[in-house]
Amino acid sequence: MPVSPAGPELRADCSRCFALCCVALPFSASADFARDKAAGTPCPNLGGDHRCGIHDRLRPEGYTGCTVYDCFGAGQKVSQVTFGGRDWRTGGREHARLMFAVFPVVEQLHELLHHLDEALALPAARPVHTELRRARERVERLSLGTPDELAGLDVGPHRREVGALLQRAGELARAGLRGRRKDRRGADLAGARLRGADLRGVSLRGACLIAADLTGADLRGADLLGTDLRDADLTDADLTGALFLTRPQLTAARGGAGTRLPASLPRPAHWTARG
Repeated sequence: MPVSPAGPELRADCSRCFALCCVALPFSASADFARDKAAGTPCPNLGGDHRCGIHDRLRPEGYTGCTVYDCFGAGQKVSQVTFGGRDWRTGGREHARLMFAVFPVVEQLHELLHHLDEALALPAARPVHTELRRARERVERLSLGTPDELAGLDVGPHRREVGALLQRAGELARAGLRGRRKDRRGADLAGARLRGADLRGVSLRGACLIAADLTGADLRGADLLGTDLRDADLTDADLTGALFLTRPQLTAARGGAGTRLPASLPRPAHWTARG
């Protein structure tokens, strides 16, 4: 199952963004963040040049959540296209407020574009390629809206429409796989012992696998759209051909040199060399 790597417009380019994720989004003191921060308030680690002052030591400083996050290129889209290169520091209070409201909307739209591109790269999903292309065109048009249009956009209906198409694409892609098991969509598998489990072609869409032991598990062709893999152990697991798997999901999990990944996804830098 070939997976098309994201185009440059769907890959985060922090050099062209006004650090929107460090300002627009809130976070709470937890295992992922060292302190609370309100939405619209700059992170205390953010410099005047829109760069993070602790970027090379985020994990030891208690900001693991920052290393997991991915805007799918929404940051540079909002900064350079939607707002024409005018940043939130110099544009005035209302400009900043609107920019911070638009950013999470475009982020969701770009995530949909990312998944649609992957579905379009699946030969087995050819029966729905026309619908997928039309959906992609609609979502792309929405992402190019004016600031006011984007701020008022309800993304929910579009997520549901695209989600249904992605489900059909995933079912077509998994239909020919041997070892296909029952549907585990939305299953609560937190902490589950799944060491060496045969999960080929299983739908784990939206399932909770927090801290699950997936050591050596076979996840080839599994549908992982929205699967929560935080602290899941993927050591020696095989995820080649896994559907709708994203970099944030991998970065939130644990793995090693023996974890087999789709060709389009890089191995997280913090994974140890064990496995």
